[in-house]
Amino acid sequence: MTPGALTVAPALRPLDMRPCEHEGRDYFLLRDPAQLTDETLLVPMPLALVLGYCDGRRTLDAVASAFKRDYGVAIGVSAIQALLARLDDALMLENERAAEARGRVVARFRQAPFRAPALAGRAYPAEPDILWRHLQDFLEAEGAVAPLAIDWARPVGLLSPHIDYGRGGPVYAQVWKRAAQIAREADLAILLGTDHYGVDPFTLTRQHYATPYGVLPTAQPVVDALAAVIGEEPAFAGELRHRGEHSLELVAVWLHHMRAGQPIELAPVLVGGLHRYLTNGAKPTHDLLLQQVIDTLRTVSAGRRVLVVASGDLAHVGPAFGGAPLDGAGIVALQANDQELLNHLQTGDAEGFFGAIQRVRDRNNVCGVAPIYLTLRTLGPVQGESLGYAVCPADARGASVVTVGGMLFR
Repeated sequence: MTPGALTVAPALRPLDMRPCEHEGRDYFLLRDPAQLTDETLLVPMPLALVLGYCDGRRTLDAVASAFKRDYGVAIGVSAIQALLARLDDALMLENERAAEARGRVVARFRQAPFRAPALAGRAYPAEPDILWRHLQDFLEAEGAVAPLAIDWARPVGLLSPHIDYGRGGPVYAQVWKRAAQIAREADLAILLGTDHYGVDPFTLTRQHYATPYGVLPTAQPVVDALAAVIGEEPAFAGELRHRGEHSLELVAVWLHHMRAGQPIELAPVLVGGLHRYLTNGAKPTHDLLLQQVIDTLRTVSAGRRVLVVASGDLAHVGPAFGGAPLDGAGIVALQANDQELLNHLQTGDAEGFFGAIQRVRDRNNVCGVAPIYLTLRTLGPVQGESLGYAVCPADARGASVVTVGGMLFR
């Protein structure tokens, strides 16, 4: 660890932290979504609980004291030091070493010809012909679906899942088959995807997005216009999350497929959560930055054939997400909750949609809240056409599920 690093209050970088079991013991698995390092760490319980106090506001003594106060267990400063030294080696602390590494990685990312598909060969086939057949199988299994024709008097919107194709393939297919002609005719696609690991309201990149079919160029004037209202520094502070975030990649692949490999300009935007509005009594309608982004998206859409895609899943419930196991009655109740949300989407009711989530403080962990809300607000008055719904298993015992739905807005 760098000299003097432990004389200040330690702070974790934004990490992917998941509970797991290894050789009969409970751990937290730590990974870096920005990929400054490929290293993963297993931190045993209860030591892993110390991580919750590493927020940059507590010295090591304060961390130890807070842990003892909250859990009734004394933990030595030396044990905390050893944990932090290991985190520092893995570039998981917010400090000078991590900042220097980030600078180097950002430079390489921006100098590359495009953002390489992170999931090709893992979540879907990397070979174009095999990928084509894979996605066509989903489309053909849906049978006859009439592609919608429109006059492009205004932007059109989609809600597409971003769950893996293996579980969500049928819903993807229903959405994208109905939007086939729209996808082919559009000349700009605004992709609004859940930022799973970032707290920034909006995160941009000027990098192009590649799929196995080729490169989808990023619309630089659109990104520049958004950066002007968000601010250059905050807009790109978390840019590295674009490298591994699946929410944009998985819908970009479907878009490229429906265009038979023909490119289209993209505006890829990662959207942070609206969790601050779940408890403070305020509403997103009062968010000045959100309104400025909406106004900008409407301005850049004028005179163009624009497809706005909200990349978001619905509920994430059960032990895999820190909740109680689901039974049959729980599934029925969950489906009823989802239907309430989908009803709001069908009427284009952004405030009703968010209000229904706010009312229960997002107890079902709806993954696509911010992209869906932003899409509805950007489109203005619309009607939604429901295009598929699925309850997908999220653990081997069937006690956890993810739900997904599709919608076309016009």
